[in-house]
Amino acid sequence: MSIAQVFTSSIGRKLVMGLTGLFLVTFLVVHVGINSMIFFNDHGETFNQYAHFMSHNFLIRIMEIGLFVGFIIHIYQGFLLTLQNNKKRPTKYAVSAGNETSKWYSRSMGVLGSLLLIFLVVHLSHFWVATKKELYITHAGINPFNEMKEAFSHLWVVVLYVIGVVALAWHLIHGFPSAFQTLGINNSKYNNAIRVAGLGFSILVCTLFALMPILMHIGVIA
Repeated sequence: MSIAQVFTSSIGRKLVMGLTGLFLVTFLVVHVGINSMIFFNDHGETFNQYAHFMSHNFLIRIMEIGLFVGFIIHIYQGFLLTLQNNKKRPTKYAVSAGNETSKWYSRSMGVLGSLLLIFLVVHLSHFWVATKKELYITHAGINPFNEMKEAFSHLWVVVLYVIGVVALAWHLIHGFPSAFQTLGINNSKYNNAIRVAGLGFSILVCTLFALMPILMHIGVIA
């Protein structure tokens, strides 16, 4: 398969989606690990230490570029795959087989992906932009924990984050095993274990992400 086919053929696009998806899963592990420092409930002292290290470490900042590239490629290829699949089925089936042939979330990856894109834009505007502004422009110290408290003091923000996290959970439940299958790891010995691992990972990570805004909003974490 040529480089051009990797980004233009259906198989190539699925391969890219699988690779970038697994790369973004590793980011989620790091991201939820750092953010979970707020559960120490020490007025953000531990969380701020880790957040400062992540935002000011030179190697991490270089890796961040790769992360953004991964996000853009994953979103773009997912959009193209959705269009390609819709073109193959220009008309709806007279009778939908529903969950008999596939789960609803596997048929709704385009919608879930769109919700995640909206969530990502809001998330970056709340936290990433402020951090980069301080790092490259103002050089005035900020308190990431207080930034979180301010954002999550608004109920609409909390609701939006929870909706985004729920969309992420369904996206991961389908995407996690699909990525392995796309990469050729499709064996009856391992498929069930991969599905269970993906389900467990999705529930654990997304539950932690959802608890953060909820507990901050109701004052459990302060």
